[in-house]
Amino acid sequence: MRSNCPISYALDFFGDKWTFLIIRDMVFDQKKFYKDFLSSGEGMATNILSDRLKRLENIGVIESRVYEEKKTMKEYTLTKKGRDLIPVLLETIAWSAKHQDGLAVPKNFLKAMKNDRRELIARVVAKLG
Repeated sequence: MRSNCPISYALDFFGDKWTFLIIRDMVFDQKKFYKDFLSSGEGMATNILSDRLKRLENIGVIESRVYEEKKTMKEYTLTKKGRDLIPVLLETIAWSAKHQDGLAVPKNFLKAMKNDRRELIARVVAKLG
């Protein structure tokens, strides 16, 4: 850590665009496998993806296990620490939609964020299983 500042702490782990996009894909698209993350629209390079998955696993945000149906594959899932980032993702979406027109944000999402953030968070978490 560079300092004891909570913002600095968070940025040490999530300060690049790729890290949050991996978490986004796990939360909203239920992506679990390396090849799934590569298919995201942003075009992440394989070395970057590999590095970020290792980093997220090392800090306890995700965990991996050998996929039972194909032993050569790893399956990635969010840990409790990772699921605790869901409200951060939702707030980031709401902030972005407020300040930039034309983003792919469903209107019902913004209404739900305005009316009952806790309920929306609970629904997103429940969808992960």
